[in-house]
Amino acid sequence: MNLTIAANINSFLAALVLLTAFGMLVQRRMYGLIHLFAWQGLFLSVSTAIVGFVAGKHHLYISSLLTLSLKVVLLPYILHVLIYRLRIQKEVDTVVNVPLTMLIGIALVIFSYHLTAPVRELSTLVTRSTLAVALATVMIGLLMMITRRHAVTQIIGFLAMENGLFFAATSATYGMPLVVELGVALDILIAAFIFGIFFFHIHTTFDSLDVEKMARLKESD
Repeated sequence: MNLTIAANINSFLAALVLLTAFGMLVQRRMYGLIHLFAWQGLFLSVSTAIVGFVAGKHHLYISSLLTLSLKVVLLPYILHVLIYRLRIQKEVDTVVNVPLTMLIGIALVIFSYHLTAPVRELSTLVTRSTLAVALATVMIGLLMMITRRHAVTQIIGFLAMENGLFFAATSATYGMPLVVELGVALDILIAAFIFGIFFFHIHTTFDSLDVEKMARLKESD
């Protein structure tokens, strides 16, 4: 594959990753949020496979398959089951309104491009143009955690942040060592099960997963 074509395809996939990040930022329907997270994982998986092919890094193929199985299939399934079992409402409230959240997200993207400009000028990697998108995805995931009131949506924001970190590792150094990636994947999977059990007990005790309501209960004590 020609390097220019590979770089263009990777940049297009990076744009789709960023688009899904913005989609999750403004999405208020729970199931729509999970579907966008799955799409982001799919774009990330394809991008990782392309980088592995161009750079000749065969461990990235395994990383791509891990991302596909974990973030496109398994984690969305666990989240679907969690929402169904806990009977969580389909729409969730946000701390900040959608237009202001979008403006903050756009500002974070501009800041990311400004911050990574020196790195992009010095780097010779095919993925140098996607580093800013990866950093923006991390920041948008963090913003999502801050602006959402529901615990499950905050966890999805945390997983979106992890997607951005993985994308940043692929963009900056052609990925982390395989042992590290396997360890991170296992940690995420275990964390998903722990969060599921944790949410179940919270919902059983307080009959809600709204963090603002739980904060009021703590203040009343």
